[in-house]
Amino acid sequence: MTFHQLDDIHGHAEKLEALLRKLGYVQTRGTYRHPYATAIFVGDFIDRGPHQLETLNIVRRMVDMGSAQAVMGNHEFNAIAWHTPDPDAPGEYLRPHGGPKGTHNRYQHQAFLTELQNQPALHSDFVAWFKTLPLWLDLPGLRVVHACWHEAHMQTLRPLLSANHQLTDDALLQASRANTPAFQAVETLLKGIEAPLPAGLYFLDKDGHKRHHVRLRWWLSEKKTYRDLGLMPDTAAQAKLPDAIIPADILPPPTSDKPLFFGHYWFSNTPAPLSATLACVDYSAGKQGPLVAYCWDGEPTLQTCRFITSTDN
Repeated sequence: MTFHQLDDIHGHAEKLEALLRKLGYVQTRGTYRHPYATAIFVGDFIDRGPHQLETLNIVRRMVDMGSAQAVMGNHEFNAIAWHTPDPDAPGEYLRPHGGPKGTHNRYQHQAFLTELQNQPALHSDFVAWFKTLPLWLDLPGLRVVHACWHEAHMQTLRPLLSANHQLTDDALLQASRANTPAFQAVETLLKGIEAPLPAGLYFLDKDGHKRHHVRLRWWLSEKKTYRDLGLMPDTAAQAKLPDAIIPADILPPPTSDKPLFFGHYWFSNTPAPLSATLACVDYSAGKQGPLVAYCWDGEPTLQTCRFITSTDN
């Protein structure tokens, strides 16, 4: 079986259609279909870009009509929580609408809200569809998750999810409550690992805010320090991180028994595997980068030549 992994479309339907055509998909019987392959969308279909509904219609039709599978990204989770009333706080939502936090949440979600502002029924329908998306896929030959494959956090979530790893109402509620095990688990799977810096240490982000946690490049399994693993905007910022060992219980054990595909991290270099069995397929299509697919045909060792981008000639 051939699978095409695509991630982080972020409302750029023009890049999506260009890449699908390049991969050999054609419009037939109401959706894009491939003669022998299945697409896997690795989350974050929405927000940022200019074609929210067009993107969703393409992705949803492909999934609903059997020519694609998909997992949830953090933006789909946020959309569900934004739309869902908080049962413990009348008039509020699981993702806050008011105050400074609400302003930030709305800014991130504005492109989607703007396109759907006069279509409340359609808005609710798409949110209901987002809830059908699994948090991860563990297929016979490969694995897929939006940001980080972490078995311990998956084990925390399994009793709360459906048999197909979909959110239940209870899982959504618990995952929307900060500092709960379910919250930390969903944050890790959909946004990646953040590690607390040693006491008293911090760095300034691009907006000048103090940050006491740093997101980690968990896929560099041979590295162990904050300086090596911290995901920073440039090398100068990277060099300011402490050369101290990250606590071992924060990082997931390496997964190398079969290929793992993920997205989320806004890569900007030339697409290539991160290891023999790890590949990120987010190369900043939500900004100025191309949409990228990895064409997996059953090979146990991933290959650079299998990457295809929406801008290739």
